[in-house]
Amino acid sequence: MRVYISADIEGCTGLVSWSQCGRPNSNHYDYPFARRMMTGDVLAAVQGAVDAGADEVVIKDSHGNSKNLLIEAFDGLPVRLISGHGSHDHGMMVGVESGFDIAFLVGYHAMAGTLHGVMEHTVTGGVHRLWVNGAENGEIGLSAGVAAAYNVPIGLVTSDRAGAQEADRQLYGVTTVSVKDGLGRYMANCLPASQTQPMIREAAKKACQSIGQLRCLPFEHPCVIRIEFNRAEQADYCMRGSGVSRVDAYTVEVRGETYLEAHRAAWMLFGLSFPGSDAGD
Repeated sequence: MRVYISADIEGCTGLVSWSQCGRPNSNHYDYPFARRMMTGDVLAAVQGAVDAGADEVVIKDSHGNSKNLLIEAFDGLPVRLISGHGSHDHGMMVGVESGFDIAFLVGYHAMAGTLHGVMEHTVTGGVHRLWVNGAENGEIGLSAGVAAAYNVPIGLVTSDRAGAQEADRQLYGVTTVSVKDGLGRYMANCLPASQTQPMIREAAKKACQSIGQLRCLPFEHPCVIRIEFNRAEQADYCMRGSGVSRVDAYTVEVRGETYLEAHRAAWMLFGLSFPGSDAGD
């Protein structure tokens, strides 16, 4: 059995703020703790998959600079880790392909604007809302769409309660684990790792044992992704990309003959929006 895991950090055990969920610099002073929690949650998912008979697990480190997971934690397990950034265009799902039996989304978070979603956002803090073919989506939906394009079902999502509820609404047959209950964007009622990681391990095993009951939910073709930014200058910069349509001051659209084409174009716009945030400085 081949298992694919995309791992984010904001939805991991015990984490509630950007000072934890960043990268190793003075603005993120608690980052070493966060990467240990992320590694522990992902390790639990791997162990559950192996318990169910997985003989290959590919992990994509998908947070920030994508150099968060501590690879030595996976010694002795049938794991390959995709770390860092490169030229591939599948966003948080680099490495997924036809032939995987199941995919997990570990440490994911709720989409931008979700009430009580811990550190809720969609890809970048500049995105206010995002729609795929008219339906509001976040990173859970975007990643599930890429997996579905390769006929790989999402079997497990770990997150806070709001993210788990989002996955339950969007994905057929998915097993979810809530590691914390959001009380605000930067506050949560958190369970300790001694409780959450056994929960994740058992849920991963259950998901793998339920593969026959899962169903991919691909987006219809052609596909339109609409992105509403927080600031007009971010949308201004996105208009430098080819095939981009302006909807209003804050909002742009891209269209693809397939979902993967539209997804690729959307990730290009996320990148273009970053310099736009500093355009008035």
